[in-house]
Amino acid sequence: MSSEPALQSAAPLPPVLLPYQGEAIALSHREPLLAIEKSRRTGITWAFAMEAVLVAGARRGEGGQDVFYIAYNLDMTREFIGYCAEFTKSFDIVAASGEFLYDDGSERGIQAFRIEFPSGFAIVALSSKPRSLRGKQGLVIIDEAAFHDELDELLKAALALLMWGGRVIVISTHDGADNPFNLLLEEIRDGKREGAVYRIDIAQALADGLYKRICLRTGQDWSQQAERAWLDALVARYGEGAQEELYCIPARGSGSYLDRAAVSAVMGEGGAVVRYRGPDDFLLWNERRQADHITGWFAEDIAPHLAGLQPSRPSFLGQDFARSSDLTAVAIGQLGQTLVLDVPLIIELRNTPFREQFWILSSIIRALPLFTAGKLDARGNGQQLAEDLGRDFGADRVVSVMTSQQTYLDGFPRLKERIEARTIALPRDADVLDDHRMVKRVRGVPMIPDRSVSKADGAKGKRHGDTAIATMLLCLAAEEDLAPIDLHRGAERTSAQLDDFTLTQTGFGTVRRASPAGGF
Repeated sequence: MSSEPALQSAAPLPPVLLPYQGEAIALSHREPLLAIEKSRRTGITWAFAMEAVLVAGARRGEGGQDVFYIAYNLDMTREFIGYCAEFTKSFDIVAASGEFLYDDGSERGIQAFRIEFPSGFAIVALSSKPRSLRGKQGLVIIDEAAFHDELDELLKAALALLMWGGRVIVISTHDGADNPFNLLLEEIRDGKREGAVYRIDIAQALADGLYKRICLRTGQDWSQQAERAWLDALVARYGEGAQEELYCIPARGSGSYLDRAAVSAVMGEGGAVVRYRGPDDFLLWNERRQADHITGWFAEDIAPHLAGLQPSRPSFLGQDFARSSDLTAVAIGQLGQTLVLDVPLIIELRNTPFREQFWILSSIIRALPLFTAGKLDARGNGQQLAEDLGRDFGADRVVSVMTSQQTYLDGFPRLKERIEARTIALPRDADVLDDHRMVKRVRGVPMIPDRSVSKADGAKGKRHGDTAIATMLLCLAAEEDLAPIDLHRGAERTSAQLDDFTLTQTGFGTVRRASPAGGF
């Protein structure tokens, strides 16, 4: 099936499908497992929405069967169902559609979309959960497979459908050479796995009329010069990512784990990022000057944000520690009525001594309304800070985390799920966005590669995905099943002297050291 006839009109119209779209669909009828590597925005998903309608709309004796579309976020499932609904109208098929809670074997189920046809079959659009395919039969379309968290497990579940005549179509742009999607392509090409690979890059799409179709849809006049200018502008926008995003050449190493557009979509103007850099000669100052400096900064730059937190909402904290080369990042969050994890404040501390970091973290925790849990990076020198705070506030409540590959496997998928479901709200900030884009898949594990990037917040400033680690630990803290405690004292706020941590009745609130040691 290389094309479909268009509806008649006064002027002749081209076939509905471009040649490469029709070729991909035809190949999917010959190969039970088809992997499609593609350029961005080539309309492959749209074409397979048409295929889904034709398959689900056909009777069993005509090759009809259920169609399961699996994407990595809810917006994609809505878009696909929208395409399918358009095709049912174009083909004059009577169908019923709706949103429902799909029973995937979990306690809560997953949100899904369905179009039911008179044939008795349906198109069901699901989120990326391998167990959602257990016991099902039909055509499976896995879209943007490179960005699924558990692609290997999802493929295992999908391939079981081939036993009774199903088909599996895996569609994606690339996201790094080590990504499971690219490894799937290599296995098929090397003959290690049965199946076929279909490749459509931007050059082939243009040769098959993609830009002409864009001009037809947008009412523009096509010319070779206009097409060349359009492609040049597109390549320039993608920059170094053009080879991967447009020409199907996977980047060496791993691609970004978190999509830029998805992270940007959960950023808003309601949050703040406060940055502090300690003076280089800070340790040469006398202790009174040090104390006045740090408490003054806290009262002016941090206290107003803490005072604006919702008093009736549980508060959580995640922290990534550094002393000199990188920065300490502190992410503060509150769970709202709709279970969205709001992050109203991220604090970055650069060149800040250990004692001052302890005082700042103590003061923050003390001020948080209904403080429930915090997870602190306990690698290296951060271990003492995390342990001391655990002593003061309870080691079950302020947890020392020795971040490892297992931590990343537990934490980053939770952060990604919140971002894609839009159940987290981050401050809008370019560096925070870049930090989250530093998360890469390394041999299947989402993590920050061992490298630093110079940034504009100081000649010596380097970033290492610090706020992404803090936000990931915040998400883990928000899942702790602990009763909140209220350490906030309102009108009786106290402040610790930095020389001996004794309590006074001035300044913004903090806590007495539980340790008998007189200092660090």
